[in-house]
Parts: sequence; structure tokens; C-alpha cells
Amino acid sequence: MKPAVQMQIADTAPVVCSEVMRKLFAMVARVALNDASVLVVGETGSGKEVVVKEIHRLSPRRDKSLVEVNCAALPEHLMESELFGYEKGAFSGADTAKPGLFELADGGTILLDEIGEMDIKFQAKLLRVLDGCSYYRLGGSRKLDMKARVIAATNRDLEEAIREGKFRKDLYYRLAQFQLHVPPLRQRPEDIIALAEHFLQQHLPDAALDDEAKEALRSYEWPGNVRELKSAISKSAMQVKPRARTVRGCDLPAEIFNSAGIAQPSDSNSNLAETEKHLILDALSRTGGDQEKAAQLLGISSRTVRRKLGKYKKNEWTSSPAVGVLSPYQKRYFRVNIELPVQLRAEGRQLEASTVNISAGGMAIRISSPLDHGVPLEVSFCLPDAPDAIEAQAQLAWAGPEGLVGLKFTEIHPALERELHRWLFERARAEGWVDASVPTA
Repeated sequence: MKPAVQMQIADTAPVVCSEVMRKLFAMVARVALNDASVLVVGETGSGKEVVVKEIHRLSPRRDKSLVEVNCAALPEHLMESELFGYEKGAFSGADTAKPGLFELADGGTILLDEIGEMDIKFQAKLLRVLDGCSYYRLGGSRKLDMKARVIAATNRDLEEAIREGKFRKDLYYRLAQFQLHVPPLRQRPEDIIALAEHFLQQHLPDAALDDEAKEALRSYEWPGNVRELKSAISKSAMQVKPRARTVRGCDLPAEIFNSAGIAQPSDSNSNLAETEKHLILDALSRTGGDQEKAAQLLGISSRTVRRKLGKYKKNEWTSSPAVGVLSPYQKRYFRVNIELPVQLRAEGRQLEASTVNISAGGMAIRISSPLDHGVPLEVSFCLPDAPDAIEAQAQLAWAGPEGLVGLKFTEIHPALERELHRWLFERARAEGWVDASVPTA
């Protein structure tokens, strides 16, 4: 098992041990530098708020406010005044002017938590603001612009809500320019003990869990996820005898302690099937969702793994280890940081350069010779393990210090363009991203 990684984020300290969570936080670091809106999806208590705080902490807006809005706690008649603010006398009881939450988040980040609970009538107003339209405080006449980065979070299936007519499709696409999935705790069992020990140290420094307690914690399904685990450890710490530094299995809440016995396999077909399912999902979790490696770990064929997965519920685990979804717009601008030699030809001159990053629309390179705007360029480079060199027409898009320049592809053969897109998205998939246009069910 890889060692747990602890990252201090404001007043929280996420503990990451599983491969899937390592991928998620690598995505968070990438997303944080982009200013696009983000939709964070996950079950209640799985850690969505921690992901949001980390995005803000790593973003260029870190010195500004992170304003949190609980959409489920605001009734429809208060939503507008809370988000947009109001002027004195705008309604009965408005004795003073009050800035809205969008104003308070100016230049920073605003979290629209539980966005799936927002009344559909208000969603149209929100969409207009997110699309760049000015708004007014209630009772006001001065136009205001929303300049905060928007992150939304939900434990609901918004695509299902769209089909039921409870959520606007256009708002969903506006919010989900990037989409991150926080997996439930049962899909990352490596994190359970690391998190439990971390929470235990907050209550009883230098205390430890005995083997029986660890087995019970691993066996439990954790429907309340990390929040439930934290509560369970808090309660258990209070059961420990004075001067004792060990949490025993019997110190845990009864339903958790009993889960260790229930989880043992028996001769019944139902329990055997459940045990088989647990082993396959556990192997997938340990291999970051790689079916080939999971099959090798279990000593079965990858075809068997795929067939078994097809029988399990979609919300238990899909055949994809994805924890992030790229919209078509973000897919085009997805960049892979890599250093490769590049051949350039400009006005008859042959130039040598090296890549800094590559996207579907262009690349950043380092070059010792200056390039002029408007001069057509011929670019040639080889991708790792690709059969043919990628050749394209390009032009200078921007120039930075120390020979760093950006090139925009202006013409590329369709076959080579497909090869470039394929390579880029293979890299994206290796990070855990999936294409929003491709169903994952």
C-alpha cells in the first residue's frame, strides 16, 4: 500500500492513500489554474467541500474570498436577494442596503453547494448571470457584473434531473465545463484506515487502532462516507478507557463492529456472489480502475472482469476509473506537459525547438531564435510511440520570456489531427478523465 499523503487545506487535512484519489487531486491541481466553471459531484459526506477548497487554494484567486452558498437552505423567495443583494427600501424590512453573495465573492470563488436543489424557476436567472449578463441588486439601478469563479457541487444525478424536467440542460453544461467525481469511501478502501487514524489523532494523540477495529472499519460499507467515519471515530475515542491508547473493535459503534462478522463469506450463493463482487471491486480500486491489472491480481481473465462488471449496478463502479469529465470545449484545450524535439521551417529557415506542452489547437515551445507574428510556420514533431510524425501549418500566437512562445495550428491533415487527438485523450484518460460526449454507463 502506498503511504498516505496529507495535504493541509485551510482547517482540513485530507488524507490520500488510494490511487483514485491521487488521480483526483492531480486533476484538482490542473483544474485550479483554469478559470472555467467546475461541477463537483459525489455522495453526501464523500469530500466535495475539501475538493472545492483545494481548487480555490491552488488557483490565482487564492488571495480573494471563497464564498459558500447552500442552495438547499435558501428558499426561492430569498435566493435572489441573497445572491444579488438589495438596496435600502427594496422591500419591507430592508432598512439598509446589503451586497449579494456574488458581490462578496468578487475576484474570488463562489461555491453553489447542493445546486441540484435550486428551484428551476431561479435557474434561468442564474444562467443569465453566469453567461456574463449584468444584474441589479433588488431595488437598485446600478449594473453589476459577476466576476467570481463558479464552482457547483451536488450529490444528485443532474442528468436524471434534466430528464425529469427539474434541472435546466443549458445550466448544466454551463456549470460542468470541468466535472470532477469524488468517489464514495467504499470505492477507495485504502483510504479508510488512513483517514480513521488521522481522525483518531485529533482526539487521542498517539493512540492506535487494534487489528479487530481495522477489520471492522474495512468491512463496513460507509453509506455516510468520510463524514460518517469521522463521527464514528469521535464516538469511539470517547469509549476508550482512561490512559488506554488503543481503540478496540468493541469500542466502535455496534453496526460497524458487527459488519466484520457479516462480511465473512459463507456457503450461500448470495454471500458468495457478494464476496466475489467485493473482491473484484477492491482489485479495481487498488489498480486505479485498470481492468487488465485487476484481472492479473485476481488470477482471472480481463474478459471475465468486464462480464462481471456488466452485472453490477452502475453506481457501484463502472468499467471506467474516471473521476473527471471533460466538456468538448475543455477537451480541445487539454494540454499535456511534455518535452519533445520540434522541427520548424519559417521563410526558408530551419529552426530547432522543444515542446513545453501540446494541445489539440497548438503548442508552447522553447526556441532560441525569435519568431515574427504573421509569418507562416511549418511544424513537425513525433509523439511517443506514434508511427508517423505530426506535421502542421502554424503561426505565432504569443511570445513570452526566455524563448517561450505559443503556436497555433492553422492547418493539419485530418488523419494526423485524429492521431493527435487520440494521443491527447489517451493521456487524459490515464489521468482519469473521460469525454463528456461518450456515455460511460
